[in-house]
Amino acid sequence: MITEKIADSLQNTFGYEDIIEIGPGQGVLTKYLLLRKEKLQLVEADRDMVGVLEHNFPEISDSITLKDVLKVDFSELTKGKSFGLIGNYPYNISSQIIFKMIDNKHLIPEMVGMFQKEVAERIVAAPGSKTYGVVSVLTQAWYTGKLLFTVAPGNFNPPPKVQSAVIRLTRKE
Repeated sequence: MITEKIADSLQNTFGYEDIIEIGPGQGVLTKYLLLRKEKLQLVEADRDMVGVLEHNFPEISDSITLKDVLKVDFSELTKGKSFGLIGNYPYNISSQIIFKMIDNKHLIPEMVGMFQKEVAERIVAAPGSKTYGVVSVLTQAWYTGKLLFTVAPGNFNPPPKVQSAVIRLTRKE
């Protein structure tokens, strides 16, 4: 299953104790993240989805933050501890999430996420390539990126009009 593969892509070679999942929706990825040893925290902007998450995962209902991720203070959420960042990121704010991650690079040694394929390719693009640009430069100044796999529209219900791709970013020393 794609969501299990995404959850397994977070390698945690850095020894962090927390994971923050952005935009868990109904918890399709969440159920696999709960199988991991790290403490899971969820950031969801949709009040209805928070209700679904609280119903489906009552054991972590106190770890759900109802807020726009772009307004979340990660340092406050994790009490200043490092964490892994993961999610099926909302495509309309995915670049802004990357910039927020870079702003919090001291806390985020690793990120795994599903993006619109073109955005994912831009983030991990090699210097000199056609897709290399501002988001590539800024991200790669602090992180090493790898495109892990693509996800066809047929894997979603309803299927989007775009292809998706999953990337992993690991902070440079």
